[in-house]
Amino acid sequence: MRHAITTVILAGGQGKRIGGAKGLQFLQGRPLIDWVLDSVSGQSGEVLINANGAPGDYVRFGCQVVADRITGWAGPLAGLHAALHCARYDLVACVPCDTPFLPDDLLSRLLAAADEEAAVAVAGGKRQPAIGLYHKCVLTGLDAYLHSGGRKVSDWQNTLRLREVVFDNASAFTNINSPDDLAQASQTVRAGDVSISALRKP
Repeated sequence: MRHAITTVILAGGQGKRIGGAKGLQFLQGRPLIDWVLDSVSGQSGEVLINANGAPGDYVRFGCQVVADRITGWAGPLAGLHAALHCARYDLVACVPCDTPFLPDDLLSRLLAAADEEAAVAVAGGKRQPAIGLYHKCVLTGLDAYLHSGGRKVSDWQNTLRLREVVFDNASAFTNINSPDDLAQASQTVRAGDVSISALRKP
């Protein structure tokens, strides 16, 4: 079911630890960002990709590509900031490009908790700072935070009226930060130790 939300996939980092753009690294023959698109596109009225450096590399995935408005590789908040500026809908979700096993009910559950300024996922007892849903009203404060030099996602989130949404399956929030992470994820999928449907179960 598509919801009246814009989802931005954050692919704006330099990917130094993994040897290049994270979203374009392959997991079982598919770019990581393709796995994320598979999870969120059916639930979103609009999907954007935040990419810097060589944004043309992402055009082939069929989504509008938006670059950071804040210069200097300012991190995931800069990607959210760019999306809030141009999103079609008042509600804007963000997810990283390196989380290939996101739950199938991620966006619907965040949407159900969107009665405050933001709703953020929690899994394994930890907040997932780059995975959340925001009302556009947060843009003014985010703009001020970034222009003051702020970069830490959790510090900015702590200034918001925010609800945390707890997910039981922490494996669904596995993120890929290094070649070793990528190899381990590939081995898990190939071995069938945990099926994709099981990883994405609520």
